[in-house]
Amino acid sequence: MSRRWIQNPNRCADEYLDGIEDFIEFARRHNPGATRIRCPCRRCNNTLFESIENVGFHLVRNGMIETYSIWNLHGEQVDHASSSNAPRVDNVEPIGDPNDQVMGIIQDAFPFASTNINQEGEEDLPTPIDSAEFEQYEKLLKNANQELYPGCENFSVLTAIVELMHGKIKYRMSNLCFDYFLGVFKRMLPTDNCLPKDHKHAQKVLHGLGLGYEKIHACKNNCMLFYKEHETLDTCPICNESRFKMTSQNRTTKIPQKVMRYLPLKPRLQRLYMSTHTATDMRWHKEKRVDDDVMRHPADGEAWKEFDRTFPEFAADPRNVRLGLATDGFNPYGVLNQHHSTWPIFAFPYNLPPWKCMKKEYMMMTVLITEDPGRSIDVYLRPLVDELKDLWTNGVRTYDKSTGRMFTLRAAVMWTVNDFPAYAMVSGWSTKGYMACPVCKEDVTSGWHAGKVCYLGHRRWLPWDHEWREKDKEFDGNTERRLRPREWSGDEILEQLNRLDFAPFGKTVSRTRPSTHLNWTHKPMFFELPYWSKLKLRHNLDVMHVEKNVFDTLVGTILDIEGKTKDTIKARLDLERMGIRRGLWMNRDSDKARRDLAFFSMKPNDKKEFLKFVSSVKFPDGYASNIARCVNVDGGKFTGLKSHDCHVFMQRLLPVGIRHLLPEDVVKPIMLLSRFFSQLTAKTLRRTDMFQLRHDIVQVLCKFEMIFPPAFFTSMIHVMVHLPEEALLAGPVNYRWMYPIERLLGELKKSVRNRAKPEGSIIEAWVQYESLTFCGINDPSPPSSPFLWFFLLPSALSLRRHLSHLRCHRSLLATLPPCHLATVASLPPCHCRCHLATAAATSATAAATVATLPPCHLSHRRCHLATSATSAATSATSAATVATSTAATAPLSMTTAPSSDPPAQAASAATAPALLDHVVVGHEASQAPASSASSVAQPPSARRRHRPTDTMDTTTSTDGTGASGSQPDKSRRRFRMWPSLFSQSLEQVMNYDTYFQPKMLL
Repeated sequence: MSRRWIQNPNRCADEYLDGIEDFIEFARRHNPGATRIRCPCRRCNNTLFESIENVGFHLVRNGMIETYSIWNLHGEQVDHASSSNAPRVDNVEPIGDPNDQVMGIIQDAFPFASTNINQEGEEDLPTPIDSAEFEQYEKLLKNANQELYPGCENFSVLTAIVELMHGKIKYRMSNLCFDYFLGVFKRMLPTDNCLPKDHKHAQKVLHGLGLGYEKIHACKNNCMLFYKEHETLDTCPICNESRFKMTSQNRTTKIPQKVMRYLPLKPRLQRLYMSTHTATDMRWHKEKRVDDDVMRHPADGEAWKEFDRTFPEFAADPRNVRLGLATDGFNPYGVLNQHHSTWPIFAFPYNLPPWKCMKKEYMMMTVLITEDPGRSIDVYLRPLVDELKDLWTNGVRTYDKSTGRMFTLRAAVMWTVNDFPAYAMVSGWSTKGYMACPVCKEDVTSGWHAGKVCYLGHRRWLPWDHEWREKDKEFDGNTERRLRPREWSGDEILEQLNRLDFAPFGKTVSRTRPSTHLNWTHKPMFFELPYWSKLKLRHNLDVMHVEKNVFDTLVGTILDIEGKTKDTIKARLDLERMGIRRGLWMNRDSDKARRDLAFFSMKPNDKKEFLKFVSSVKFPDGYASNIARCVNVDGGKFTGLKSHDCHVFMQRLLPVGIRHLLPEDVVKPIMLLSRFFSQLTAKTLRRTDMFQLRHDIVQVLCKFEMIFPPAFFTSMIHVMVHLPEEALLAGPVNYRWMYPIERLLGELKKSVRNRAKPEGSIIEAWVQYESLTFCGINDPSPPSSPFLWFFLLPSALSLRRHLSHLRCHRSLLATLPPCHLATVASLPPCHCRCHLATAAATSATAAATVATLPPCHLSHRRCHLATSATSAATSATSAATVATSTAATAPLSMTTAPSSDPPAQAASAATAPALLDHVVVGHEASQAPASSASSVAQPPSARRRHRPTDTMDTTTSTDGTGASGSQPDKSRRRFRMWPSLFSQSLEQVMNYDTYFQPKMLL
C-alpha cells in the first residue's frame, strides 16, 4: 500500500485515518504480544514507548514523521546488498524490552544500530562502522539486555547503573559513599545479581555512552603545549623548564608539571543530531523563526544576517552550527584567601530555539585550564582553534536522526562572551589604562582625575548642532567639536596586528609594550579562523557585570557610602584644578578644609528612609532573593548584594525609592538609566526601541557629566554607550551575558571532591553529567500552553471508536471558522461536548448563523448548559424542538446569568441524554450515562476547580429514598481529543492563545 498519506497535512482525511489503522495493524502483526511500541509521531519521534492505542491517538493529534516511510523500527524488513568487509549492522529490529527506554539511548548513541542511514543522493545502504565503536555498542547492548538478577523484569544492568549514577550526580554523592551503597544494594539483591561492586566498575559500563576527554601537558610557565609536533619533548624549548616534576628515581610514572584537559568538540556537536530531542530543534532558527521587527533570538540580529550574506554556502544548510564561546575563572575551593583559580572554556550552540538556547544541558565544556592563563590563554586555545578550523573547512560527517540521512556538519564561532578582564585576555586588547575601551580603542576620550583614569567626552555622540556641545563650564571646561569614535572593521584590525611584533607567550617573558602597540598585548589566535575578520561583532560586553558595576558606582555615590562613593576629597580637589562647579569645591571657611555633602547625595535622614523602604520590600518567590538581608540601616550601606540583586534593584527599586529624596535634575537621568537597562535586558527587543536607547543613553551620560565629578566615570560607566549598538547586532542580551556561565561555574564548584586536584574532580563529574544528560533521564518538560492539556487522552479509549467519531463530525466541524474552533479548544471537555452536540442538532442555516458570531459569545462557558436548561423548560414537548431551540439560542445568550430555577434544571437534566445522542456513535449511545447540567450551571464558587490531568464529571442517580450518588462519566472524557481533530493543525490552534486568558480555565 502507498504510504503517501504520511505527508498528507489534513489529518481528518479518510486517507490519513485509514493509514493510521493500517499502521496499527502492521505494528500488532510484527510485534505480537507487545503492549507498548515506539511512537512515530512528530512529538515522540520514535524515542518514547507508548501503548498501541495511545500511538494511534498521537498520530492523529501530532502527525507522523514525514520521513518515516520505512517502518523498520516496527518490524519491517528491508534487504540490502553489501560488498564491504567492514562490520555492518543491517536492519536491526527493536531490541530488548520496549518498556526499557535505555534501548532508545543506545540507538541514539549508535545510530547505525537502529536506522538505515541514507547518504544524500545515494541509495539506502547498510552503514559501515568502526570496529572499536562496534565493540562498545556490543558491550552496552549486552548490559542492556542482561537482567539485573534472574527473574528481574524492571531493571537491566545498564538501566540500574544509569539510575544510580543519576542519583549520584544529582545529589553530589562522593565516590566512597556511592561505593558503600552499591555494596549494600549488592548484598540486598539475590546472590547471582550483576550489579557492579563499586563506582569504578560502574563507570566502565557507561564508558560507551560518554564522550571522554584528552589530557595535554603544558609548560609550567604557560609557554606552550606538548602537543602535536612537541608531544615527545621533555623540556620547554622557550624557557627550558622541565615537562615533569622532580620525583624519586625509583618512581616509574612521571608526573607532569601542568595538565590541560581538552574535550573534543566534534563528537559533542554530532550528538546534537543523534538525539531526536534536539535534531529538529537545531533547524529552528531557519525553519520556524519569525523574521519581523522584534528580535527574540541571535538570528534576528544584524551580525547573524551579515554572516549569512557573506558566507551563503554555509548559511544554505541550517544544520550548520553557530557557536558562542565563553570563559571565566573561579575559585574551586570557595575560600577567598586561596589564590588558585580554574578557567573552563564553554561552547554553546545558537541554532536552538529560545527556550533551549543557553540551557545547561546544551552547554559544552571544551577546555579546562588549571590556573589563570592571562594573555597566554591562546596557548590553551590551540587544540580548540585547530578543531574549529577543520570544522569550517572540511566539516565532519554526521547522522541526522530527524531526517535519517548523513550530512557534512560545519561550525562557526559567532562571538565570545566574557567579563571585562577575560575580554582583554581573549580579544588581545588590554582593558586597563588610557585606552581601556575595547570598542573605541585609541580614539577614546580619557584623562587622569582623582588619582585614576576616567573616561569622559560623551558629547561626541550628540548631533553636530546640539546645544550641549557649546557648553564648557557645565562639563569638563571645554567645548566639544569632535565626531564620535570611528568603528574598526575586522580586516583593519587584522592589518594593524600583522604590522606588530609581539613577545612570545609565557611568564618569564617581559611584558613591556612599545607605544606603537597601543593597548594590544598579543594577536588573538581566533584570527586564524578564515571568517573571524569578517564578523561584525567578535566579542560582547557583558551586560551582567556592566549593570552590577554601574549600580555599585551610582548607589555608592548618591548614598555617600564610604569606600564606594566617587565623590571623594580627591574628586573635589580635581574639580578645583579644572575650575568647574564651584559649588562642589572644598569648604575652607575654617582652618581645616572639609567636604560638604553634595546636592546629588542623600541627607542622613533621607538615606535612612530610603534604606528602610528597601528593607521593607518583599518580592514573590523566585523573582529575587531577599534583598532586605543586605540592608544595614544603622550603618547606612548595603552588604552582600549579588549581581542579580543589583539587576532587580536597578530596574525596580531604585527609581521608586529616590523620587522624593533627591532633586528632580538628579532623579530624571537615574530613572532614564533604570528604564535603559530594563528595556535592554528584555527577552524581546524592537529595533526601533534600540535606536531610541542609543539616543537615550547618550543623553543620560551627558547629564551625568553635568551632575557628578569626573571621577565618577569609570570604564564601566563609559561602555554603556556601546550596549544598544551590540543589541542591534546580536539580539537580546540574555544570550550574551554571563548569568548562565556563572550559574554553571557554581555547579562545577560543588563537584570538587579531591581538594588536592580540583580540576580532576571537575572534569570527571562533567563527563558523567554529559553521559547522563544524553541518557535523557530528565523527561522533556510538559507543554507550556494551558490549552494543550485538552489533548491528553486516557489510554482506555478505543481508537477505532474515536476514528468513527471523527468521521461522523468532520463535515460539521469544517463549517466553523478558526476563531470558534479556538474557542471550543479553550472550553473544558464536558462543555466542549455540549457545544458539539448542540451544533450537531442544528440545521445548515442555524450552523451558518453560529459561524458568523464573534468569539466573545462563545467564550463564556459558565452559562452554556443553563441556557440549554431554560430552552428545554419552555419547549419540553419535543426533544427535537428542544435541541434546535438550544442550538439557535445558546450562542446568543452566553452572557446571561445562570438559571437558578429548579424546574428548568430538572428539565435540562432530563433532556441532556437526548443532546448527547448526537455525538455518541453506535452501541455507545445506549451505554452513555445520564448527564446532569445542573452541576455545571452552578455558580463558580460552588464548582470544583477543573484539573487538566484528571477530568471527572459527575452524574446523578436517584434511588428510592431520593439519595443521590456520583460516578465518573467516562463518555465525557472522550472529548478531550476534539480540539485537536479540527481541520486546523495543532500549530494553527495554538496561534489563538492570545484570544484567551488563563483565567478562563479556572
